[in-house]
Parts: sequence; structure tokens; C-alpha cells
Amino acid sequence: MSRSIARLVVTAACGAALASAVVPAAVAVERSAAARPTVVFGKIQYDSPGRDDRSNRSLNAEWVTVTNTGKKAVDLSRWTLTDNERHTYRFGKLRLAAHTSVRVHTGTGRDTAADVYQNRRAYVWNNDRDKATLRDAAGRTVATASWGRR
Repeated sequence: MSRSIARLVVTAACGAALASAVVPAAVAVERSAAARPTVVFGKIQYDSPGRDDRSNRSLNAEWVTVTNTGKKAVDLSRWTLTDNERHTYRFGKLRLAAHTSVRVHTGTGRDTAADVYQNRRAYVWNNDRDKATLRDAAGRTVATASWGRR
């Protein structure tokens, strides 16, 4: 093989390797930008303060905050919030405005734009460890948060 052909082959191989290295990096950036959720978990109060006496007041002191960090409102209708034991809360008709939060309480109460209630008579979130999972209406996981030892 002549030197000029050998150089051509090496140059072509290097160019192909460089092109294949550049394309996946660009795709990874696009994926991470597209995958960045606008709905996230804020503060979570999984251990109700005081005695766990199953009173509505105590149950409602256990809550999860869901926050829309985006610039547009998000329709949370039919979204779900679950724990490790598959206790599931399904959001009713709720539109979460941009840069706002809703607090999901365990006990009973009257739903508002800022507070919704699971209407349960028992605690949902385990104090020692648990995982909250938020899924959209199509069942895709949007956010997770966990605490305690793994």
C-alpha cells in the first residue's frame, strides 16, 4: 500500500471515529435538556410532628409538596403520587400554575389550589424510609424522592 493511500485510510478512519464521537455527545445533551422535568418534589414532611395519634390534624401534618418550576401551567389531572407500599393518590382536576406549588396532605380536608387531601385515615409515608413517586397521566415517572437508609 502506498503512503498516500495509507494516509487517506488513516485520515478517513480518524474522521469517522471523530464523527461518531461527536454525534452521541450532541444527542446526550438534547436528551438531558428534554428530560429536565418542570414538575418536581419540594419539601416533604413524612414524619408528622408530635404524637402519631391518627387525628386528622396529625395526618394532615404529613405532606408532600409538588412544585412546577416551569414557565407554563401544568395539568396534574389524573397524575398519581405513590409510596413504596403502592398507596396511590390520584390528582383530580388541578392545574398547577407556573412557579407554584401544591401540598398533598394525607388526611381529609377541602381541596384548594394550594392544598389537596388524600382523605386517608392512616399515615402513608414511613418515617424510617420510603420513596415518593410522581407519575403523569400516561404513567411516566416525572419525579422521585426517597429518604432513610437504602
